[in-house]
Amino acid sequence: MEEKYLTPEEKEQFINSFRRLLELTKDVAHPGDTRRIKSIITDSIKENHYRRDRYGINPAVHNLETATALCEKISPDRNMVIAILLFNLCKSEFIEKDELEKEWGADIAKLIGGLLKVSTLYSKQAAVESDNFRKLLLTFAEDIRVIIIMIVDRLVLMRAINHHPNEKMVHDVAYESNYLYAPLAHRLGLYAIKSELEDMSLKYTNRDTYTEIARKLNETKQTRDAYIDEFIKPIKEKLNGTPLKYEIKGRTKSIYSIWNKLKKQKNDIEHIYDLFAIRIIIDSEPEKEKSDCWLAYSIITDLYQPNPSRMKDWLSIPKSNGYESLHITVYGPGERWVEVQIRTKRMDLIAEKGLAAHWKYKGVKSESNLDAWMNNVRDILETAETGPMELMKNMKMDIYDKEVFVFTPKGDLYKLPFGASLLDFAFHIHTNLGMHCTGGRVNGKNERLNYKLKSGDTVEIFTSTSQTPKLDWLALVVTSKARNKIRQSVHEMANRTASLGKELVERRFKNRKIELKEATIMKVIKKMGYKTVTDFYDAVAAGSIDVNDIATEYESIEHKATETAEIRSAEEFQLINPDENETSSSDVLVIGDNIKGINYKLSKCCNPIYGDDVFGFISAEGVIKIHRTDCPNASHIRDNYPYRLINTRWSGKIGEQFGATLRIIGHDDIGIVTNITSIISKEKDTTLRSIAISSDDGIFQGTLVVGIKDTVALNNLIKKLKTVKGVKDVQRSK
Repeated sequence: MEEKYLTPEEKEQFINSFRRLLELTKDVAHPGDTRRIKSIITDSIKENHYRRDRYGINPAVHNLETATALCEKISPDRNMVIAILLFNLCKSEFIEKDELEKEWGADIAKLIGGLLKVSTLYSKQAAVESDNFRKLLLTFAEDIRVIIIMIVDRLVLMRAINHHPNEKMVHDVAYESNYLYAPLAHRLGLYAIKSELEDMSLKYTNRDTYTEIARKLNETKQTRDAYIDEFIKPIKEKLNGTPLKYEIKGRTKSIYSIWNKLKKQKNDIEHIYDLFAIRIIIDSEPEKEKSDCWLAYSIITDLYQPNPSRMKDWLSIPKSNGYESLHITVYGPGERWVEVQIRTKRMDLIAEKGLAAHWKYKGVKSESNLDAWMNNVRDILETAETGPMELMKNMKMDIYDKEVFVFTPKGDLYKLPFGASLLDFAFHIHTNLGMHCTGGRVNGKNERLNYKLKSGDTVEIFTSTSQTPKLDWLALVVTSKARNKIRQSVHEMANRTASLGKELVERRFKNRKIELKEATIMKVIKKMGYKTVTDFYDAVAAGSIDVNDIATEYESIEHKATETAEIRSAEEFQLINPDENETSSSDVLVIGDNIKGINYKLSKCCNPIYGDDVFGFISAEGVIKIHRTDCPNASHIRDNYPYRLINTRWSGKIGEQFGATLRIIGHDDIGIVTNITSIISKEKDTTLRSIAISSDDGIFQGTLVVGIKDTVALNNLIKKLKTVKGVKDVQRSK
């Protein structure tokens, strides 16, 4: 390692992490892996391929910490570790793609490809500012290992930025970790990582609150430990009289969980009794797991009175992410409620490190659960019609609520979040079932769409081909899949209705021989009180507006415009050489050897104006045609007819107008055309000769021909047009 790329502290951290990683991966590494990885990292550091990021974090140290955390928090995996260590070197092109696959195999190359794609999206601030956010999550969903790596990478980053001088960066990273990475960790059952991310997020965004809760927990630790010892003493005595092999742990709730409870209960920490939970972990054979857990349950409930309403049986039916455990709340000494979690060593391992990381664990049938989870995530992402924050809100809503278990008439079991309706269930089974759902039969009784499902219900769905989703259905559902599908369907139907309304207007105007101008129809829409074009045409299709009334209003506006403004057609404007059949002897151009006053034509293929770089071309008819040097035909002319070219430049005389064509694109909005034409009309020595605009799905595209004196005036006009609200781009046409 070269000293200049690592501080003394980083060098020590690098060496310690590397040694720790070697120890953790000794059972999964291939012969020669260590030597080759060490050689690659050393060479890349010497060639400065491990440059610090914009926040000063050293990627060489960060990647080693990430690989080590992956092994410690989840499990050692050779391909994932190598992908983490080589990712930055592939990004900086120290390692070529072909070399990567040749030396390390297709699977590692695929993993790094996914990480590179995520990196590209993040460089565009995907997770917070654009629709790339959804693409980012879809990239995660392509390979579950990419999700795991990114979650662990974020955990290491969060650990590294405590007391970082860039407070805004720390706040942004913490915020994103809480709304994106913690829910993803929860979905994968990575509860330890989820809790640590949430705790650090609270610490970095609300340090005073975090510190106060941590201080109070520390003050009460001695009392809490003494109570736990008192509580578990009789349990140990009873369990020791059985053949069970077990261990008992006392676990304090995370600071973030306590903070949430304080907010909900509007209480102080001294009056929250379930600050901790007792966990009994049994070493059982696979076939005896459930019976051993229930034996422990019977012993505990003989000693302490259980609260039936707070019992959670995830032994019989595990959670969607594979979590298995038996939770009971009992009345302990000192009149305090205590939560007890009973599980086996296998269950505890999956609870701590996640189902996805342990799908090869003997006795775990989790691949179908994993596939179902991934399909659900993809469906949420691909159908979401709302922005990133609403998307994550929906995801969180699904995962943090309790679950209900519902049966079909055939006995198939489905899990939905607590509060799910009959309509949610229909969409959960199949999208088409939800789209045409009219109600259902629950436990033999007919129920409406808004019926709230309860665990144990047997549900049969009724459908009708005439049924379609309504916007008010959104109030009846809680699952993100149902909400997104309803929004998508309603949006599509609205667009179809608006298109029909637009066709009705166009057809009626054509019958009455009225030319439909975009600027004028926008004025009509605004005058009639509609906020959007879609709302207006929806009303037309629904018959709320008479098309004849629209035509009358349109003609009234056009008539007023004729009375108050001088209307001039394109034919009335005099271009310099507007017709290729005419010539000019204007001395605005100097052609050849300082010759003025000769006839020439301004080529229509590029429409040069005063100030453009131009050249002359002697055509076959002997007429000099003037082209811009960036004319689409310029290269062809130069290559094939160099002997016909003649030097041309503009003289000092200005005064006439030239025709220039502008291409404009933007968001369709009421008044946008009026704003564009208003700017042009206010420009000195500039006139609008023609305008043609088309609109499709909320986006408009237009072509403007303006009369203008030179390139300086044209560039100034383009800058002003770009400032119009809704205009995305303005370019001069070549």
